Amino acid sequence: MEFFPDIVLFEGTPFAMNRIMMIRVLMTLLIVLVFWLGTRNLRLVPGRGQGLIEYGLDFVRVGIAEDLLGKKDGKRFLPILTTFFFMILAMNITGIVPGLNIAGTSVIGVPLVLALVAYVTWIYAGLKKHPGKFLRNSLFPPGVPPVLYIIVTPIELVSTFIVRPVTHTLRLMMNMVVGHLLLVLFFAATQFFFFSTQGLFPLFGVGTLAFGLAFSFFEILVAILQAYVFTILTAVYIQLALADEH
Repeated sequence: MEFFPDIVLFEGTPFAMNRIMMIRVLMTLLIVLVFWLGTRNLRLVPGRGQGLIEYGLDFVRVGIAEDLLGKKDGKRFLPILTTFFFMILAMNITGIVPGLNIAGTSVIGVPLVLALVAYVTWIYAGLKKHPGKFLRNSLFPPGVPPVLYIIVTPIELVSTFIVRPVTHTLRLMMNMVVGHLLLVLFFAATQFFFFSTQGLFPLFGVGTLAFGLAFSFFEILVAILQAYVFTILTAVYIQLALADEH
């Protein structure tokens, strides 16, 4: 349950690393290794590894990028959307890996950095597509009576440029934090009932263990879903920035 574990490497330096930082580095290296092994000998008829990687890449390309942004813009922003999806998925899944037991996204650093990258990306997309109108139309929506801008503009400023990146960060982080806390609760209760009680109380441990195992499988679903939600929301924000209304 340690969200801020002790430093284990390079203590006292700017490169100090705790267990969560090591998990993040490990999963980053693992992603690179998996994609390298799966794509180093590409074949027309893919093997199992290449086929699995192609399926994952096609899922992001077709199901998210091209579906929301079209082929042209989908291709432009595919690298960042693909990176988001697989990076978040890998970091989320460590929450149920024995020995790791905590998601790399359960501390605000990674979710915040990813949200900031998404924020810069959709603002860049909007400014590049509509250099003279993006910010103006975002803060002063066309068709609104000018007298209402005194109300609408502050709302648009807060909701679009402040609340959006904040919710993008917290949505990912809090889902993983809550999942981690639930697993800790169930398995800690299991340990308590099995090893610290007598009589019929250990039977309760069977129930908490069953719930813990069930929620472990549920966490796998949440890990995939949160990677998908973060990625598709980024694509939606880019789509809104590119929309002709701007």
